[in-house]
Amino acid sequence: MSTTSWKSGARVSWWAAVGQVMTIPGIRDIGAQVIVSEIGTDMSRFPSEGHLISWAGLCQRNDESAGKRRSNRLRKGAPWLKTTLVQCAWAAVRKKGSYLQAQFLRLKARRGPKKAIMAVAASILTVIYHMLKDGTLYQDLGSNHFQNRSKGQQTKRLVKRLADLGYKVALTPLAG
Repeated sequence: MSTTSWKSGARVSWWAAVGQVMTIPGIRDIGAQVIVSEIGTDMSRFPSEGHLISWAGLCQRNDESAGKRRSNRLRKGAPWLKTTLVQCAWAAVRKKGSYLQAQFLRLKARRGPKKAIMAVAASILTVIYHMLKDGTLYQDLGSNHFQNRSKGQQTKRLVKRLADLGYKVALTPLAG
């Protein structure tokens, strides 16, 4: 019988892990049960979250020869887990003002909705890995996380864009 300790590296009970996973937006009882059943509660068997994502089949295949990439398709992996995570990701991106919705909208504009939803599913699995490994609950970073993350980079990018359009820009910070 496993214990319900929340210490780092300790195994938790199956029901405690299901309850923990259900704190993520878009994941409810059946989805959480499928996810925990597929990956288990012991995250020590995966050296990193990248290994778990690869095992689940949510990362791209590496099919390259002579410097040419031949395929961008996803790898084969756990079919029940991948399907469940994608369905949960579609539900999660509908929660207004969440980090997952902001990530989806940001990626959808550049890569399209299908690749964006797979990235959100991979992010959800990354969150689940760290939650089960560290014994923490989900904490949403908010929809403005990407804007607040790198104001310096965003400033340089926008100034460069204005310079490319033919404008000379002098920045002065607002008092406040």
